[in-house]
Order: sequence, then structure tokens, then C-alpha cells
Amino acid sequence: MPEKVVPGPVCEDRSIREAVCIHTKKIFDSCKDRDCVEDLRVYPTRCSQDMIDRAQSVKAKCAELLYAYIDVEPVTFNRGFYTVDVRYFYRITADAFVGAARPVEVCGLAVFDKRTVLFGSDGGAKVFSSRDEDGAQVQCVPRAAVPDAVVEAVDPLILNLKLVDVCECRPCDCVCLDIPEGVTACFGEDLVMSGDLHRLFVTLGQFSIIRMERDTQLLIPAYDYCVPTKDCSCGGNGDEPGQQDPCEMFQQVQFPVNEFFPPNTITTTSSASQCCCR
Repeated sequence: MPEKVVPGPVCEDRSIREAVCIHTKKIFDSCKDRDCVEDLRVYPTRCSQDMIDRAQSVKAKCAELLYAYIDVEPVTFNRGFYTVDVRYFYRITADAFVGAARPVEVCGLAVFDKRTVLFGSDGGAKVFSSRDEDGAQVQCVPRAAVPDAVVEAVDPLILNLKLVDVCECRPCDCVCLDIPEGVTACFGEDLVMSGDLHRLFVTLGQFSIIRMERDTQLLIPAYDYCVPTKDCSCGGNGDEPGQQDPCEMFQQVQFPVNEFFPPNTITTTSSASQCCCR
């Protein structure tokens, strides 16, 4: 049986200089998901609701993920597992058609709640750090052994958008929402929760990755110090920044072939990259 590796120089000739003990976050569990969220109610701004009440039809434009609230709670009868509750806040943008006039852009808030169960291991240590603010909140020390949940998500795809009369809505459509101030500030005016004639319902496609992380100490191989190889100077040859010959700089710029010959295909980094909400 090989000997246990401990921090220090590594004797074997494997280009490894030493074994290093680091403090980092270890991923204990993770999952990926694609949610098709049907008929989410959209809460428009006051001006947008005025247009929606007069609209004959609507057309979806794009959806933007504004914020995700995350709550982690231990599962009572399954030690080491935790529920992760995520509440997504979206800005939905659409065109409302009023009579024969040009469409008017309207926007509003949509909210989606999601729950999953992941393994986050178990531990009983309470962590204190010199970075904490002089013990001012000692009575509010967080619970020990609760891992961190991290949610990665892209802007969703709008799969459907429909305009519905209030009399056709379900009885449970009127819901009081606890909306963070930062989310409401993104709209610039009050959101309409009731007193409307028409309502918008959106169907979204959401891709997400959720993972459980916990602080831990790991032993990893170290090959060498990470020494930067890039020169910070912009001028080159010891010149002052901005003093390089502009023609010489221009000669280093790659010729923009695609500007003259459009490509046959376009590669995007995200399925929702065409969304232009601001």
C-alpha cells in the first residue's frame, strides 16, 4: 500500500514540486435541469398595464433573468441532504398591438419557484474569521454545517405568450409577492398586481445548474509558482503607453474577413443570446 501523501516536497520525478494543502470550496453534489414553466403570470408596470388593457393581441420579444433568491434547509429524515429552494425573477418584454397603430413595447415581472434536493454532506464545526465585523452580530451567527447552494442560469427562452381577460383567469392568480427592492428598481415604476382588465401569461424554457458547496481543505499537487508571462506595457520595446507608431499598430490588427464575406453559420454562446433586454 502506498504511503499517505502529506504536504511537502514530492520525491517522484513527475514534474510535481510539492503537495499543497489549500482551503477551498468542494462540490459535493450538483444537477442540471431544463424547466418548461407554463403560464407564469406577468405583472406589468403601470404604463404597460394601460396598454395591455387596450391591446387586441401581444407578441413576445424576450425574457431576462434579473435575480435568483436561494434558500437551503436540511432534510429532516435524510442526513446530509438539503432542499434548495430557488425563486427566479424575470423581466418579460413584449409588443402590444392597440388598433392599427404600431406596436407598443410593454414589460413586466414574472416569478418562478423551483425546489430540488441535493447531497451536501454533514459537519458540526462553526467557522469564525478575522474578516467578521467585530462581533456585532454574535447573536445572529449562522447555523453550522449548512453548505452553500450555487445556481447558474441563463436568460430563458419565451415559448409562448398569451393575453387573457381577467374573468377567464384562474381563482388562484391573485398572489402577494415579496419582491426584492433591487428587482422592483429594474422597472422604474410600480408593478400592477390587481385592478386590471387583461393579463399576460408567459411560458418559459429555463436552463440551470445547481450545485452544493462546502468549505474544506484539500491536498493538491503543485507544479510550480504561477508566474505571469504577459507584459503589462502597452507600448512595446519599453515605449510609453500610447507612443507606439499607429501604423505599426494597425498592421497588427487582423483583417476583418467576415465583415466583407458574411459567414454561413453564426455561433452563439447561449441559446438566449439574441435577447436584447436592457
